[in-house]
Amino acid sequence: MNSNSPMRRWLLVGGIVVALIAASSVLASAATTDPADALTPSIAPGVGTNPMQVALLRWYPANQSNLQFAVGATPEQVAFDGENVWITNNVDSTVTKLRANDGYHVGTFSVSTGPVAPSGIIYDGAHIWTANNGNATLTELQASDGTILNTYPTTAFPRQIAFDGTNVWVTASNGSTGTVTKQRVSDGSIQKVTTVGQNPTGVAFDGTSVWVANGGSNTVTRVRTSDGHVVKTIAVGTAPAGIAYDGANIWVANGGSNTVTKLRGSDGVVLGTFPVGSQPQQVAFDGAHVWVSNFGSNTVSELNLTTGATFGAFNVGSGPSGVAFDGANIWVVNNLGNTVSKL
Repeated sequence: MNSNSPMRRWLLVGGIVVALIAASSVLASAATTDPADALTPSIAPGVGTNPMQVALLRWYPANQSNLQFAVGATPEQVAFDGENVWITNNVDSTVTKLRANDGYHVGTFSVSTGPVAPSGIIYDGAHIWTANNGNATLTELQASDGTILNTYPTTAFPRQIAFDGTNVWVTASNGSTGTVTKQRVSDGSIQKVTTVGQNPTGVAFDGTSVWVANGGSNTVTRVRTSDGHVVKTIAVGTAPAGIAYDGANIWVANGGSNTVTKLRGSDGVVLGTFPVGSQPQQVAFDGAHVWVSNFGSNTVSELNLTTGATFGAFNVGSGPSGVAFDGANIWVVNNLGNTVSKL
C-alpha cells in the first residue's frame, strides 16, 4: 500500500493520537508520585471519562488540592451555565458568578433591591433563575452580565427550582402544605400549583415528570409535567432533601438517615438504599457517578452508579450543601464556610 494513501495517513494519525493520550496518562501518573501533589492519580474501576475531562488531561477521580473560592454569606445552591458556576448567597440576597475553568470571580449580582433570601437556582439556556424564599418571588437574570430581567411572584416560601425546557418548577412549603409550582419561563405566569408532601425541597426533571423530595413526609412525589398530575408517591429515607436524575434513575439524599435512595425512573420502584456521610443534602450526576454532599461530615461522597458503592469521600469546606457538575469538575457550596470547593 502507498504510504501516502488515505488509509495509511489515518493509521499514522490515529497512532499519534493514541500515543499522546497514553503518554499524557503516564505523565499524569508520574507527576502524582510527588508527595507534595494532592491529586489522586488512579481512576477507580468503572470510572469513565468524557471529552472535557480528556481535553484537560483529568485522569484523577477528584481534585484534592483544596481548591476553594470565596462567595457571599450563607451560600446555598449552585448551577452551571456552560461556562460559569452561579451560587445563591442567602443572607446577602445576591448571586456569585465564577468562571468554571479557574474560579475567577466574574461578579456578584443582587437579585432584588431588598432582602429576599435566594435559595434555589437554575439555568434555562439563556437566563439564571433564583427562588427567593424571603419574599415569594423568582428572579430572572441575564446570564451574560447578571442584569435583572424580571421578578415574578410565586408560591410562598419557595425553596428549590428545576427547568423542563419550557417551564420552571418551584418547590415551596407553607406550614403543613407543600407544593410544586409550574411557571412559564417566557412570561413567569403560573400554570399549575400541585400539592405534594410536607416540606418539599429538592426537585428534578427526567424528561416527562418532575420528582419532588418531601422532607417532612419522608417521601418523593412524581408529578407529570404536561398537566401537573401526581403520578405516584414513594417512601424513601428520613428527611429527603436533594434529588437528581441520572438518565435512567432518580437519586435522593436522605438527610435524616445518612443514606441515598435509588429509584427506577420508569416506575419509582426502590432499587436500593446506600450509606453516605452525615446529613446528606444534595445530589449531582457527572455522567458516570453520583456525588452527594454531606453537611455534617464536611465531605462529598462519590458513588458507583450501578451498585451504589462508595468510591470515596472527599473533604470540602464547612457545611456542604449545593453540588453541581461542570463537565469536568464537581462544585460544592460550603454553606457554613461562605466558600465553594472545586473537585
